[in-house]
Amino acid sequence: MKVIIEAKAKIMAENENQAKINQEFFKKSNLYCLNFMSSPGSGKTTLLEYIIKNNLLKLCVIEGDLETNKDADRIIKAGAKAYQISTGQSCHLDAKMIDLALKNLDISNSEFCVIENIGNLVCPASYKLGENLNVVLLSSPEGSDKVAKYPVMFKRADVIVLTKMDIAKYFDFSLETIMQEAKKLNPNVKIFCVSSTTGEGIAELCEYFKSLRS
Repeated sequence: MKVIIEAKAKIMAENENQAKINQEFFKKSNLYCLNFMSSPGSGKTTLLEYIIKNNLLKLCVIEGDLETNKDADRIIKAGAKAYQISTGQSCHLDAKMIDLALKNLDISNSEFCVIENIGNLVCPASYKLGENLNVVLLSSPEGSDKVAKYPVMFKRADVIVLTKMDIAKYFDFSLETIMQEAKKLNPNVKIFCVSSTTGEGIAELCEYFKSLRS
């Protein structure tokens, strides 16, 4: 058990060091890095497509998935540069993966770098990547209990984006409950309600990101 604990501590320390290096890269490159985290199907890629197609942010994207290049292909088709990381069996991205991606990603003409982390409300919360901001997405079909059930993830969130709000009325989804639980974990968290179908709230979200970068 002691050996396992020491090995994990070493891995986390190495990740922290690489995350700091990544952060310096973003700073020197004048890029503001957003780490998008959520469960699968929350609408991360769809939200990014809307932002790109409507020219709301100048961004490049690092995509994380277990397999396939489908999400990176969608981002490129929408009009932005993207690099795909396929982890195989790993349920999260780590700082070394981001370092490799940055060596291969075209960041020219970008003001933001979005890391679309692997769909998972557990593992990604433990790994710093060098990001400036942690953005956690939660879709209305997932229900109102996820913040309380996954406190580590939502405690790390600087911003919570509630997606698919145009269909929230069809599900057991309480905005009041979400806000209460989220504020308990992090009183300073910002919460935005958006819909990539109607465009609701997305411009306001992007303006907030811009205000942080300026």
